[in-house]
Amino acid sequence: MNTTRPGMRKDASLARRGRSRRPDSGVSGAVVIDKPTGCTSHDVVDQVRKALGTRKVGHAGTLDPDATGVLVLGVGLGTKLLEYTTGSDKTYTGEVVFGTETSTLDAAGEVTAVHDMEGLDSGAVKAAAAGFVGDIEQIPPMVSAVKVDGKRLHELARQGVEVERKARPVTVHRYDVEPTEDPLVYHADVSCSSGTYVRTLAADLGTALGGGAHLRNLRRTSVGSITIAQAQSLDDFSLQPIDLLVRAMPIIEVDNALAERVGYGQKLPWGGDSAAAATGRVAIKGPDGTLLAVYEVRHGQLCPAKVLVGR
Repeated sequence: MNTTRPGMRKDASLARRGRSRRPDSGVSGAVVIDKPTGCTSHDVVDQVRKALGTRKVGHAGTLDPDATGVLVLGVGLGTKLLEYTTGSDKTYTGEVVFGTETSTLDAAGEVTAVHDMEGLDSGAVKAAAAGFVGDIEQIPPMVSAVKVDGKRLHELARQGVEVERKARPVTVHRYDVEPTEDPLVYHADVSCSSGTYVRTLAADLGTALGGGAHLRNLRRTSVGSITIAQAQSLDDFSLQPIDLLVRAMPIIEVDNALAERVGYGQKLPWGGDSAAAATGRVAIKGPDGTLLAVYEVRHGQLCPAKVLVGR
C-alpha cells in the first residue's frame, strides 16, 4: 500500500537539496586576482566563490584563458558596483608576432596564413602602430564573448561557423611597440578603452605592414585605477574593502541625518563641486567611513544609483 501523500516526494527532494546547500557567508567586498594562464575568468570566479563561501561573486571584464593579469571581482554587495569598473580604461602588455596569422588572433589558435616579413623596419612598425591610436573601429574576433543574434561568437566558432560582425567604436590611448631580439617579435604596451581587443590590434598591425601577425603573452596590467601591484595570487588572496571598486570616484562624507536619507534612497542636495561634475557620480560615505551608496548628478541634485544600505 502506497502511503506517500501527493507532493511528498517533491517536498522531500527539496528538503534534501536545502540541507545539502551550504549557507551563504554574506561577505561583501572586492578581490583583485592576478589571473594565471590556462584558466577562464569564470574558473576564477568559481574558485573565489568556494573560498569565500558565497555564490555572489562576479568579475569586471573577461580575460582570455591564455592571458594573465588583473581580474577585478566583486563579492556580495560588491557585485552591484562592478559596472563602474567594467567600463574603465585598461592597460596591457604583450608580444606581436609578425609573419603568422592564427584562427584566434593569438598563440592559442591554429595557423591560418604565413607571410614573409623578414627585414621589418622598426620605424615602419612604430609608425603603423601610431596609426591605430585614437578613436577607431574594430571588428570583434570570432573567438570572443560578443553576442550575435543571441549567441556568443566563440560558441559559433567552435561549431566552425563564421558570421558577419559589425565594427565597434573603441579608443586606443597608447600603442607603443619596441623590437626584441627576435626581428619578427615586438613588445607592445597598450592603453585603451573598455571593449578593445588587443588581439585585433596585433592582427591589424600585421595587415597594415603588408603581411599578418598574432598576439602572444597578453597581460592586463591595470583596470581603471586598479593595478597589477594590487593583484593577488588565486591560491592566496584576501577580501579587500568594497571601496576599492569606487576608488576613482570623488567621495562625499555625510552626517547621520543625511546617511538616514541615503538609506531610504532619497535625493541629496549638491554643492556643485567640480570633481562630481566631471565624473557625473560620487561615492557617499557615512560619518564612520562606511560606503553607503553611489549617487549620480542629475539636474542639479544627487540622485541614488546604487544604494548599499537600507533603512
